[in-house]
Amino acid sequence: MPKQIDGADRAADIVQTSLWLREHEWLYSVMKSPRNTCPKFRIPDLLAACVTLAFSSDVSQHQLITYLRSELLLRQPEKTRRSCDIWKSQFDLLMTAHRDDWNRFPHPMFNLDQICTGCVAVVMTMGDAQTQVLSQARRNVVARTSSAAIIRN
Repeated sequence: MPKQIDGADRAADIVQTSLWLREHEWLYSVMKSPRNTCPKFRIPDLLAACVTLAFSSDVSQHQLITYLRSELLLRQPEKTRRSCDIWKSQFDLLMTAHRDDWNRFPHPMFNLDQICTGCVAVVMTMGDAQTQVLSQARRNVVARTSSAAIIRN
């Protein structure tokens, strides 16, 4: 009989972050989309897919930095945010970006929720964004499953 994953195992793989409201609403619409079926991905998978896509190429990383410095920077800092979970492997990508040179002095410093929001915003501008997010979510699950199998053996 396969081992059941308990809450402690799951909690170690999930990190809580937040998204600004507009991007959270878009992600929620992807989750509720009729295209999101079998399996039905939830916010942690969809958010992780957006982060992976935003860091998948030099072009998308440049778009992220440009978005943060030209659009997100102009939003009111006290705008509403929503709490959401993300898989640790993609949270690690956010942490790497947070520590990167583009986010250090003399440049403005963006917080993790701002970088996370920027990732979703960049993906929202991609052609057929919903399909790309759902496809990347599938690839992320496969990668997570493969790494878990290697760790167990």
